[in-house]
Amino acid sequence: MHRRSGDRLAIADVPTNMLCGLLLMGRELGVNSESWLAGLRLSVTQLDDPRTRISYRQAIEVIRRALPTLPIDSVGLAMGSSQNGGNFGLLGLAMKTARTFGDAVRIGLDYQRNLGPLMTLSLHEHDAQTLALVATAPEESHDLLPFLCEELFSSVLMLGRELAGERFSPLWMELGYPAPDYAAQYATLFRCEVRFEQARHAVLLDRRWMDLPFASYNPVTSQQALALCHGQLASLSMRGETTAAVERLLRPQLRDNPQMSDVALALHLSERTLRRQLAEEETSFSEVHDRIRTERALELLQDPELGIAAIGNQLGFNDAREFRRAFKRWTGQTPSQTRRPLA
Repeated sequence: MHRRSGDRLAIADVPTNMLCGLLLMGRELGVNSESWLAGLRLSVTQLDDPRTRISYRQAIEVIRRALPTLPIDSVGLAMGSSQNGGNFGLLGLAMKTARTFGDAVRIGLDYQRNLGPLMTLSLHEHDAQTLALVATAPEESHDLLPFLCEELFSSVLMLGRELAGERFSPLWMELGYPAPDYAAQYATLFRCEVRFEQARHAVLLDRRWMDLPFASYNPVTSQQALALCHGQLASLSMRGETTAAVERLLRPQLRDNPQMSDVALALHLSERTLRRQLAEEETSFSEVHDRIRTERALELLQDPELGIAAIGNQLGFNDAREFRRAFKRWTGQTPSQTRRPLA
């Protein structure tokens, strides 16, 4: 699938959590972030939308552009150390209400993709007393490893201290790049030995932390949050960059019933090029348009105060009968049949 991308780096399945944090830091430091997004078919408003998905390639390009413009060196440490449980959303809630620290770690690893990390975490045995939380990233982001490791490991540290208490710290850290000029900040933040130019990127943890029981354990809340986390993970579909760009443009304009020519113009493409790029991602403009309209229709049908005609109007249909026919073509049911179980 997605032959045009050649590999997973061009698949738009990355949530924008990290980039939102980077944009927020830029605003706080008085930096104009417009140049960070130029030519990437992205806007600040789109990045703030929780439904937006971007590709790994787009994410690391934004970071490459952003870092030289920010007036501090330890951007990753600054971003990660400002995190708290609220920044982890539903996943943070599921972890906080788990039975033990070990259960929380396993939940975090299972659903880490929900937060759009640019490194992948895995847990390994180091020895009988020690576990290694190892981070890996594609070769294409090698030049960004200091930032990526700083942001990831300091975020994990902040969450760990919120879950396990202020005393939580690694036994030591291993990082695969040379020590930066501000290396002393690592030791101050992590409160452990930091070893640079190692064979891997990892934090080493005392295994005893895994058995720590949580006073906040709540099996009902945890299971509810886990179900929602599972739904979020399932929604990370394998769409290409062009498909995702079309989706981002369509969502806020459904009422205006945008045509392919309008979207192509907004993307600075000819209709022919847009049609070809979507075909290479195994879809078409009409398929994307119908899917976005279906998703929105299903959301609106949950509001019993909205009439069928009003819902159709929000989706760009001037005639309620036309909307009913289209909805049945999309779903196999009429709007009324779909709404009835929700009443």
